[in-house]
Amino acid sequence: MARPSAAPVPGLTTVTSLFAHDELGARFIHALKLDNDRAIVCWLADSLSRSLRVGGVEPRLITWAPTTAKARRERGFDQAELLAKAVARRLGLRARPMLRRVGAATQHGRSRSQRLGGPRFLASAVPAAAALLVVDDVLTTGATLTSAAEALRGAGAAEVHGATCSRA
Repeated sequence: MARPSAAPVPGLTTVTSLFAHDELGARFIHALKLDNDRAIVCWLADSLSRSLRVGGVEPRLITWAPTTAKARRERGFDQAELLAKAVARRLGLRARPMLRRVGAATQHGRSRSQRLGGPRFLASAVPAAAALLVVDDVLTTGATLTSAAEALRGAGAAEVHGATCSRA
């Protein structure tokens, strides 16, 4: 499996991604998002938790970049939420919904320039000087995690770390 890029993402203190979003990486994400493969959630959460520990990432709380309401209705779940809660259990932390997506636009199928506009989020209050981890499934342009980090920092987060399964 190919290694993902290590380039920084604006607004994030660190970003951890397990693998590149190549043909094989895309299959894992497909199994997660479209096949609702709960075994892959366990494997991905185990792998992300190990990578975060090795990288010295020590968040106080975990949240996720929520998918659109339409995608959640169609799938019956939010893949980022599933991952965030599974990672939180493995790290002995709480996972909490702290972001609300504004608007219904999806990043899926959009061009790079369209993606860079990214989704917008509103954040709930963050415990004073908290270090947070935002989990998402795929990092393409970084716009989603940048927007999430911006909202969380605006709500009081001292540090925002990002974690994804794959990275384009």
